[in-house]
Amino acid sequence: MYTVNNFLKVAASGGSERIETIMEKKEMLYEGKAKKVYKTDNENCYIVDYKDDATAFNGKKKGTIAGKGVINNRMSNYLMSLMEKEGIPTHFVEELSERETVVKKVKIVPLEVIIRNIAAGSFSKRFGVEEGSTLRNATLEYCLKDDALDDPMINDYQITAIGAATKEDLETIADLTFKINDFLKAYFLKLNIELVDFKIEFGKTPDGKIILADEISPDTCRLWDATTHAKLDKDRFRRDLGDVEEAYIEVAKRMGLIGE
Repeated sequence: MYTVNNFLKVAASGGSERIETIMEKKEMLYEGKAKKVYKTDNENCYIVDYKDDATAFNGKKKGTIAGKGVINNRMSNYLMSLMEKEGIPTHFVEELSERETVVKKVKIVPLEVIIRNIAAGSFSKRFGVEEGSTLRNATLEYCLKDDALDDPMINDYQITAIGAATKEDLETIADLTFKINDFLKAYFLKLNIELVDFKIEFGKTPDGKIILADEISPDTCRLWDATTHAKLDKDRFRRDLGDVEEAYIEVAKRMGLIGE
């Protein structure tokens, strides 16, 4: 069991209350490519356990990045705690250990939400834009979360047509995503890191509120050294560039999450 300081809404007052609870980790709900999710004896919370497993190209390439789970867990939690202070709602509740975190129970919106600030990867290939070119404005893309379909790109009209999200959901998601982009760009630039692009996911709480979920890490963000443009993210694994663990560690060091 874990002692957890859990933030829960107090409906009567409209505020929030810090409640210390004893939380029991129960059966595994599911195991994904990078994380395991467990039920708890609190119906409003899950426990997420970050793994060192690495995948690319929708699971076609597999491997291990030593210590990745620890860095991704701590980085996601730290950034989400900062964003909460900026008024961006997230699923983060409490970090339990190097790899485990309590999160709010949400129903994931079946979309990968992608922001691009600099051309790279599939964007460069699709549109013939040289990798590293700064875009005139940030782009917003959606992919349907479906491994069997290879996570195809999907537009707003298609999303509402198949019921993956409502028009109102998409308006909220877009607004939050651009706020997240503004925050992350400024934060990483202070660390001499360029935020090239990133993928995030959102979930709905039981009362229907859309909040940021999943993770923010070198797995889900393209991060380049602002001076050398060295890649400090999972592209080093995707492209067999080497020094994968070192890149993750470098980002964590600049963030002050681990010592020199």
